Amino acid sequence: MSVGREFDVVLFGATGFTGGLTAEYLAAHAPVGCRWAVAGRSREKLSAVRDRLAEINPSCAGLELLVADVTDRESLRAVASRARVVVTTVGPYHHYGEPLVAVCAEEGTDYLDLTGEPEFFDRMYLGYHDKAVASGARIVHAAGFDSIPHDLGVLFTVQQLPEGVPLAVEGYLSLSGAFSAGTYHSAITAFSRLREMGAVARRRRQAEPRPDGRSVKGVKGRPRFEKAVDAWLLPAPTIDPIVVLRSARALDRYGPAFTYSHYLAIKKLPVAAGIAGALGAAVVLAQVPLTRDWLLGRMASGDGPTPERREKAWFRVRFVGEGGGRRVVTEVSGGDPGYGETAKMLGEAALCLAFDDLPKVSGQVTTAVAMGDRLIARLVRAGLTFRVVE
Repeated sequence: MSVGREFDVVLFGATGFTGGLTAEYLAAHAPVGCRWAVAGRSREKLSAVRDRLAEINPSCAGLELLVADVTDRESLRAVASRARVVVTTVGPYHHYGEPLVAVCAEEGTDYLDLTGEPEFFDRMYLGYHDKAVASGARIVHAAGFDSIPHDLGVLFTVQQLPEGVPLAVEGYLSLSGAFSAGTYHSAITAFSRLREMGAVARRRRQAEPRPDGRSVKGVKGRPRFEKAVDAWLLPAPTIDPIVVLRSARALDRYGPAFTYSHYLAIKKLPVAAGIAGALGAAVVLAQVPLTRDWLLGRMASGDGPTPERREKAWFRVRFVGEGGGRRVVTEVSGGDPGYGETAKMLGEAALCLAFDDLPKVSGQVTTAVAMGDRLIARLVRAGLTFRVVE
């Protein structure tokens, strides 16, 4: 277990764009007495980050810099053994994530990342869930825009419905803003590995226990117009519904039979058709190394939009839940999804794991299972909206 460690939180990736925003969030919002550090390959780059953070919070002038490489497992172990919570924004996680998950699971250190890669999610369960259970570590993936608004939004919706009855929830995502380079690269990597992703998902289904006496299913649905959000719906091929269903299998509050469908909501039909076509083209192009490299070159790691553009970005997820003769509509919303709000969600999740009184769980768990209402409360205080619409 990680009680008595030198650091409450260690952040990998602070020299990148999203990691830098997360470091800035922690500098501004970590409580007095929080012992945190930044880690990475280059002491020089980390020192520049520390100088920037000191302008936000002068106490960060003494922030410790930990030199470690995500490809050097022993350097990672030296960091994980000193920390209660390790956070990483270094992706794509398929390429860079496994060694850090491994040492955290072995050292009993809580782990957080931003992955939206289903294959990585499942491989880490198969490789390290049991080790994390044994050590007491909580391995929590998808702790940013992928997939906190959806995972905690469904939990919030379920809590408005009767207990002990079959429940059905649909989620409709609307947004304006740029995806991060990390999210984009992770998506292209996932598109290029659909066969491998399917094989790993089957292995996990065979290995993972199912809830006893309960049914949890994802419903893919079909493109359609939905009056509840006045928009055209496209089934969203993201990690979000996968995470929601993991939470539903782990928590009895989702009822004896639970179904979930997840959609992207687009106001104009031509735009919806264009997005569907672009996604289909990206999947095809990602299969060929030459065109995949071209796609990956469209966004460089560390790039990001200007503060002015981020200021105008927003997201909204509307949920419609039904069960026990009751229907409820809820909403989770916030600002810039790909960067500002992702940094806020990841930062608050790290502080939640480090300081809050949480359920006694371990192994690979979702944000709803590991932090649930405590994290919702933190995010509301930080400016996100969780509300009942009707």
